[in-house]
Amino acid sequence: MAHPPPSTGPHATTTPLALVAPGAFVLIWSTGFLVGRGVAPHADPFWFLSARFACVALAFSAAALWVRAAWPSGGQRIALHLLAGALMSGIYLGPSWWAMARGMPAGVMALIGALQPLFTALVAVLWLRQHLPARTWGGLALGFGGVALVLAPRLAATDAGALPWPVVLAAAGSIVSLTLGAMVQKSRWLAQDDLRSASAVQNLGAVGVLLAMALTLGTPHWDGSAALWGSLAFAVVVLSIGGATLLIWLMRRGEATRTAALLLAVPPLAALEAWAIFGETLAPLQLLGFVLAMAGVALARR
Repeated sequence: MAHPPPSTGPHATTTPLALVAPGAFVLIWSTGFLVGRGVAPHADPFWFLSARFACVALAFSAAALWVRAAWPSGGQRIALHLLAGALMSGIYLGPSWWAMARGMPAGVMALIGALQPLFTALVAVLWLRQHLPARTWGGLALGFGGVALVLAPRLAATDAGALPWPVVLAAAGSIVSLTLGAMVQKSRWLAQDDLRSASAVQNLGAVGVLLAMALTLGTPHWDGSAALWGSLAFAVVVLSIGGATLLIWLMRRGEATRTAALLLAVPPLAALEAWAIFGETLAPLQLLGFVLAMAGVALARR
């Protein structure tokens, strides 16, 4: 049988896992940008991600069969699971990893990813016709203005370090996909299904769109190095089975507020990790933009 959704009200039990899960998720989430940056010399990002999510789908399918978990039933529910996986994993990670493979720094990609709450606010205004308070509009202005300062030097550059507009647009489009996918994921219908069987179906949705991207946009590049296979193992076990499962678990428990607050630590943490591993640095103007963008996200989250 599918497990009932846990209590998310004021009397929900706080377990040790609930206390450490948000912080663990943020640490794992920050390393995902480094994996995307590090894989670029060894494999095409679309083919790598296709292999990653195919492995994850098989792992969750085996886990669901082992415990005899109920599988999502009904065409509409299965379609929603496939859509959630396609948006949150396939269309989100495909373009963002492609952008990093073409020069987008991992720390800057993490910063753009942190704008997801601002994209959510824009969707609320444009699609749901909601009214936003003045502080949220101020957060939007600060956030997008800060990112503009971070990207400006790379967009204006004429050397090998320049970023073309298609790369920036692909990175921004990936965050729109993550925003829409999170809305689908938080549907009350999806929260009723077993996490293992639901994850298996959702990862199949990701594989479908990533294979389409690989066949149309990718190149047959896979060097088979130890670094590549190690990155694939880390991406499957830690990022997908560990990080993505934690994210869905936190959403179902209603831990969105705590996780949202900690997500502000992801861009600085990813930038620090990228500096230590890849030597990525930010100019003073970009550092100012980094701070302004994070202040804007924090203000909008209030």
